[in-house]
Amino acid sequence: MVRRKGVLDTVITGAGVRTSHWQVVNALGKAIIAGEFPVGTTLPGDAELEARFEVSRTVLREAMKTLAAKGLVVPRARIGTRVTPKSQWNLFDGDILTWHFAVGVDENFLLHLSEIRLGFEPHAAALAARHASEADIIQMMHLAVAMGDPSHTPETMAIADLRFHLSVMEASRNPFMRTVGSLIEAALAGVFELSSPATADIRITDVSSSHIRIVEEIRRRDEDGARRAMENVILVGRNRILGAKHAAPQGGASAVSAD
Repeated sequence: MVRRKGVLDTVITGAGVRTSHWQVVNALGKAIIAGEFPVGTTLPGDAELEARFEVSRTVLREAMKTLAAKGLVVPRARIGTRVTPKSQWNLFDGDILTWHFAVGVDENFLLHLSEIRLGFEPHAAALAARHASEADIIQMMHLAVAMGDPSHTPETMAIADLRFHLSVMEASRNPFMRTVGSLIEAALAGVFELSSPATADIRITDVSSSHIRIVEEIRRRDEDGARRAMENVILVGRNRILGAKHAAPQGGASAVSAD
């Protein structure tokens, strides 16, 4: 399975696309999420933004269309481009999630991500128990076992974790499940940022074992068992969010699962 680059890659590497269009979208998107342009206010006019970003009117207008498609702004005739209420923002959008992490997220944001994962992923695991092929199961088991590699860095562990969870979504055979991949990625990115020596007592073998259990339940075609095993992994990750957030991080991240 080929994985697109997304929220987690951006958090880990800080890298992004460097086109003129994206620079405008990225800068304005982050500014809106950060509250520099509060909800209900109007963005600066075309001439000011063209000068600020040194782009043509065509590039600027395409950038505004992109932001409007994400639900962040709406154009108003003779008024300008207005920032929309937060309830209209597409939080399933990978860019919007990335911008939230860029400007800083709080504990509630990460817990909300965990809650929505609990709404989707356990059912995806149950569907995988019903629909996964033998090839799917072999792949999931390979990914779960690979999470126990003691040579993992925080970065490689986060990627391994993400690959496993996306493989379960794929094995569910429900095309809508795959669209929540950005939410999973954002949740794992959040815990990656919060990981610290305070969580170093979590054994990497235990992390791998909890994921292997999901695959074992899927292999047994036990839908309820697969659902419970996935719930357990996500709940452990939610507790890790609380523990890491309440700890006072000192130094670098530890190589633990970001579930």
